[in-house]
Amino acid sequence: VPPPTCRPTMSQSRLMPQPIGLVKNVCGSLQVCKDAIEFLNGINEPVVVVSVVGLYRTGKSYLMNRLAGQQTGFALGNTIESKTKGIWMWCIPHPTKAGQTLVLLDTEGLGDVNKGDSKNDGWIFCLAVLLSSTLVYNSRGTIDNDAIQNLHYVTEISEQIKIRSPSAEADEEEEGSQFVHFFPSFVWVVRDFTLSLEFQGKKVTEDEYLDLALKLKKGVSKKISDYNLPRECIQNYFPSQKCFVFPLPTPPENMARLESLQDLVPGFLETTGHFCEYIFVESAVKKLKGGHSVTGKMLGQLAQIYVETISSGNVLCLDNAVVALAHQENHTAVQEALKVYQERMDEVKNKFPVSVTNITSEHQKFSKLASSEFMKHSFKDDKGDYLKELVKVINDYYENLIEENEMASERKCKELLKDLFSDMNERLQNGEYSQCGGYEIYCRDRDAIIAQYRREPNKGVKAEAVLNDFLNLRKAEANGILYADKMLTENDRKFQEEKEKAALLEQKCKEEKETRIKVERMLEAA
Repeated sequence: VPPPTCRPTMSQSRLMPQPIGLVKNVCGSLQVCKDAIEFLNGINEPVVVVSVVGLYRTGKSYLMNRLAGQQTGFALGNTIESKTKGIWMWCIPHPTKAGQTLVLLDTEGLGDVNKGDSKNDGWIFCLAVLLSSTLVYNSRGTIDNDAIQNLHYVTEISEQIKIRSPSAEADEEEEGSQFVHFFPSFVWVVRDFTLSLEFQGKKVTEDEYLDLALKLKKGVSKKISDYNLPRECIQNYFPSQKCFVFPLPTPPENMARLESLQDLVPGFLETTGHFCEYIFVESAVKKLKGGHSVTGKMLGQLAQIYVETISSGNVLCLDNAVVALAHQENHTAVQEALKVYQERMDEVKNKFPVSVTNITSEHQKFSKLASSEFMKHSFKDDKGDYLKELVKVINDYYENLIEENEMASERKCKELLKDLFSDMNERLQNGEYSQCGGYEIYCRDRDAIIAQYRREPNKGVKAEAVLNDFLNLRKAEANGILYADKMLTENDRKFQEEKEKAALLEQKCKEEKETRIKVERMLEAA
C-alpha cells in the first residue's frame, strides 16, 4: 500500500522539487548550506521534522523518498559506498495537515569504515536528534544486543549535549532526565526482518518486540551496566518509542534496482504504508522548551547555531541555543512589528497635515496592533526587553512623525497666507494705502484675510503659530502705514486750519472793507 498522495499547503513558489544539502561534511568539518537556510527562511509555518539515522547501506533514503510520496529523490546507496554525506533536506507540504510543512532529513550513514571518523558520526546523530520532532533509526536484521550496541551514539549524548550552560550547577543524572522534554519521538525501523514475531511461543506486536529488546537486566556488574546503558538511554531520553519491522522488499539480487522496481513484496509495501501513515498522523510539530512551535525559519537558525557551536569545539547547550534563537527571533519580531506600525502610520503621513487628535489616536491604535504582532512571533522575552525596545523604536518614529506633521502644517499655512495676501500686497505696491485713512483700510483688508485664513480647513497644528509669525513680520509694514496715515492726516489738518484761517482773514477783510465803505458813504451824505 503506497503512502497517501501529498496535497500542497505551501505556496507553489516554495515547493522543493528535490532534496538539497542542509549540513555538509567537508573534510570532517560540518558546515551549514546557505541555499537550505535561504529556503527555510521562506517557511513561516510550523514544521514537522522527521530525521532518519542508521548505519550506512541500510536503505534509509528509500523510506524518506516514500514519505515524500516519490520513488526517487534522496540518493540510495546500494554499494559498499555510503551515498549520503552530511544531512540532506526535503521540504514538502504536509500530506495530511494543512498549514504545516513536512521537513525530511536524511543523514550520512553511521559507521562507514572508509570515513573512519566516529566523532563526526556522533555529531551527525546529535544534530538529527536536536532538529527533529521524530527520529527514525533504521537498521537491518533483528534488534539484538549487537544492534543496540551499534546505537552507542545515544549513550554519548550526555557528553555532547547539555541542557544548561556549564556555569549552571546540574549533575549529569539530572541533565539526562531532562532530555525527554527536548528530544523527539523515537521510531525503530528494522529492515530485512526474516524472523517471526514470537516470544516464548506467543505472537507479539512490533512494539512489544522493541519493548522486549529494550528490557533491562537486573544486577550491578559492569557487564550488566554496559548492557543496560543504551537501553536506559533510549527509554529515558525519548518520550515515546515505536517499532516497524519490514520484510525483504525483493530478492537480494534485485536490491540494487529498488528505486525502479514496481513489483515489490506485498508485505513490504503494506508495512511501508503503515509506517508512512504513522509518521503523517503521529509526528508532531517541532517544539522548543516551553512549547513554542518551530517554523522553517527557526529550524534554519537552530541548525546554524548548533553547527557553529560544534565547529567551535564547545558543548552543545540547549538553553544557550534557545537563548540565541530567541535573540534572533525577537529582534526580527521587533522589526516586523515596527514595519506593521510604519506601514499604517505612513498612510496617515500621506494625509499630513492632520490634527494632534488624529495623529495621536492613530498612533495609539497602531501601537497596539504592532505590539500584538510582536507577541505572535516573539518568545522567551521573559523580562520584556524586546517589547520595551519595540515601544522605544515606535515612539521614536512617532516623534519624527509629529515633527514632520508640524513641518507639513507650517508649509501649507505659509503657502496659504502667501496666496491670500497676494492681492493685498499688490494694492500695497500700488500705494492704495498711502492716503488719509489708509491705515483703516489696510486693517480692514488684513482682518478680512485673517478671517478667511481661519476658515480654511485642514491647516494642521501650526495654523495659529504660523499666522502669528506672519503678522509679526508685517508689523513694521503696518506701523509704516499707520505713521504715513498720521502724517498725511496731520498735514491735512494743518492745511485745513490754514485754509480756515485764510477764510476767516478774508472774511474779516471783507467785513472791514464793507464797514469802511459804509463809513465813507455816511460821511459823504453828511
